[in-house]
Amino acid sequence: MHKDISKVALQRLPVYLNYLKTIPEKDGFISATVLASRLNLGEVQVRKDLASVSCTGKPKVGYEVKTLISELESALGYDNTADAVIIGAGHLGMALLDYKGFEEYGFNIVAGFDRNEKVWGKTEGGKPVFAMEKLPSLIARMHIKIGIITVPAKAAQEVCDLLVENGILAVWNFSSAHLNVPDGILVRNENMAVSLSLLVQHLTDNK
Repeated sequence: MHKDISKVALQRLPVYLNYLKTIPEKDGFISATVLASRLNLGEVQVRKDLASVSCTGKPKVGYEVKTLISELESALGYDNTADAVIIGAGHLGMALLDYKGFEEYGFNIVAGFDRNEKVWGKTEGGKPVFAMEKLPSLIARMHIKIGIITVPAKAAQEVCDLLVENGILAVWNFSSAHLNVPDGILVRNENMAVSLSLLVQHLTDNK
């Protein structure tokens, strides 16, 4: 991944990529001006973002769409599959195990783990669910660096600590718990309660 890309810019790059993959002019060119207009974004910001991942833009012509798609995928790491494990094989964990869309982004969930022996040995989307005791050996054997937490909030910190102790460097947290991690560990929170409150507030504001 390009080290000079800010975290804020990284959140915008998938927006550009997803849009470029839907347009009919994949065999042509697109300028930062046109892309900004179609996505209702600031032209200066789009131009800076594209310049951080590509040097192939041509004055008055723009970027070749196919090349830009490839460059965006490379910058986002989609061309290098990252393996991950899920801790928590409840409804959400199983749904994520079964989700095939991650493959498009170079993301591969290899297995799920849970303390509930009733789900041990089950598979979802071809991905197995194991007992927690098997987690350390699988992480070490497969060099896993990403852990996904889908357990209740009260158990999330304990799970996070276990992941970090076993070499996980990035945590995708679907619980509502605030996680404390050492320096160098990235936590990405997907707090559904916060997202829902924002949606409800928007509806309230527009009544």
